[in-house]
Amino acid sequence: MPITEESALVTIDPITLSTVWYGFQSLCREMRGMVTRTAQSYLMATLKDLSVGVWLADGSTVAVPEGLPGQFLGTHLAIESIREKFKDNLHPGDVILTNDPYHGGHNTHLPDWGFIRPIFHEGELLFFTLVRGHMMDTGGSFPGGYFANAYDIIAEGLCIQPLKIIKRGVEDADLFALIFNNVRWPDEIRIDSNAMIATSKFAENRILELLRRYGKDTVLGAVHAMMDRTERAVRAEIAALPDGTYTGEASTDDDGTILDQPVTVRVDATIKGDSITLDFSRSDAQRPGFVNCVYAVTYARASAAVLINLDPALADFHNAGSLRPITVIAPPGSVTNANYPATVGASPVNVGGQVIESVIEALGKARPDRSIAGWGKHRGDYTFAVDPRSGERYVRTTFDYDGSAGAVWGHDGMTGPTTLNTLGSVQRGSVEEAEIRFPWRMLKLEARSNFNGAGRWRGGGGIDWRAVNEGSDGRMATGSSDGDVTQGKGAQGGQPVPRCRTMILRGDQKIRVKPHRMAEIKQGDIVVKLSAGGAGVGDPFERPIDKVVMDVRDEKVTADAARLIYGVVVDPVTLKVDEAATRKLRAAPPAQRYEGVVNEETLDIELKPVGSQTEDAR
Repeated sequence: MPITEESALVTIDPITLSTVWYGFQSLCREMRGMVTRTAQSYLMATLKDLSVGVWLADGSTVAVPEGLPGQFLGTHLAIESIREKFKDNLHPGDVILTNDPYHGGHNTHLPDWGFIRPIFHEGELLFFTLVRGHMMDTGGSFPGGYFANAYDIIAEGLCIQPLKIIKRGVEDADLFALIFNNVRWPDEIRIDSNAMIATSKFAENRILELLRRYGKDTVLGAVHAMMDRTERAVRAEIAALPDGTYTGEASTDDDGTILDQPVTVRVDATIKGDSITLDFSRSDAQRPGFVNCVYAVTYARASAAVLINLDPALADFHNAGSLRPITVIAPPGSVTNANYPATVGASPVNVGGQVIESVIEALGKARPDRSIAGWGKHRGDYTFAVDPRSGERYVRTTFDYDGSAGAVWGHDGMTGPTTLNTLGSVQRGSVEEAEIRFPWRMLKLEARSNFNGAGRWRGGGGIDWRAVNEGSDGRMATGSSDGDVTQGKGAQGGQPVPRCRTMILRGDQKIRVKPHRMAEIKQGDIVVKLSAGGAGVGDPFERPIDKVVMDVRDEKVTADAARLIYGVVVDPVTLKVDEAATRKLRAAPPAQRYEGVVNEETLDIELKPVGSQTEDAR
């Protein structure tokens, strides 16, 4: 919305400006909290797979302090489409629902339902709010959305273009009945829908209270002032980077239909003055499988990758001003801008994640001292079966089995954050709650030694997750996993994310399950997820010796890994360093380096020469 002449003339004192601005920021955090307290699904209530935000009437982003980039950073495109579709037929009390990646929804994939509410003040449309969450089901041939080989997006599930489900405060009962009749858990989906609708109403009340307190011109003036300030700050950050074109690329294992053929995203990041253009034209063509991204998702992920490379002090302030210096090019028919009716179910993890990885690689070349290494890949699955305790069907997924964060220049990666795709906003669950909700008994959940990318700053730890199926036979879709073959890259000489493995232990059998597959699950099966940690930054032989010793003490690396990977000879019992042997090793780092590799027979993490796993990784 262009600023009005009256708003432009308003002089806003710093206290008022700060109060209005942080009012929007805190509102968004309260909205996320409200959904987690009122939703019933594990995905939203516990894992927080949801995003919220506030936009001006023209779609300009006001506040998006926390969430999944793919779920909300492209929302301005959806709002523009909604304004075009409904024109003057938007009214107080309306709520619009969409999950459609095409046809004006500009959504990630079908499970992410977005509830958009226009907000009017004294009869004038001023704002929109969004509450978007990952539903436990949205129809289709398998719950959860992450299943391969749907014929087209219609076969992936219920496609809801932007539709008014509430008109002037009155629910469209027939439309709701149609929607809930096409999902497997209608009561649960209704609860989660109501949680998001109520949250959007809460946001409306808060914004109207702000407008009544300060007046329209002051609130809009403060919003535009913050946008302009943020734009200047972001442009200054970009201008500090050397002009030039920097390249990056990242791959996913395959597209789920043409198996064992990696799909690659490539970016040319051109910095010119105080603006940046991210061109994905060299990326692979649209695929027959379910890894395709629509433009809005590529735009959102690419923009987020730029923002996390900037001064962290700006993190709480990003808005439309942050996005103005960024241009994203993705030609139609590409895996980064698929044409209807291409399937997109896995795109938040596979290809969406690679968009971020490719951009952070490119920008790390422009400014090495802000390098970000790849994070552990998401290792999700959706298991669909019957819980014998209730006799009811269930669908289970979690982020508990993910690896950890990659290192950044100057800091080790944290053990615990889940997947770069979410920027850490989705969290791990509770073992106790998971066992109550699902008939799976946890056997192990721990970080494994030597199962991350080494570096001067190492990645966070890899995870060993094991659980036994005490429910019925069923099926497990691994569409939300990646990383058996392709690896998140290290930066500035750091090692990449190790390769991961998922195994089913059935009696004496060890059955490997690759990403993007559908596997049979039997009662009594033990599922093992060995999910690698993050990649490293900088040469491991430059890691301070005292930090290597601490890692041995904390069992993050073994003494053998300290010697072979970091060039530090340390006694694992006394933690005493052999200084002479260490100096000798570090004086002439060997050409042959080592990395952690999963032994599929013993499920141990073994140290092998880098590259030795390449031929048998598939």
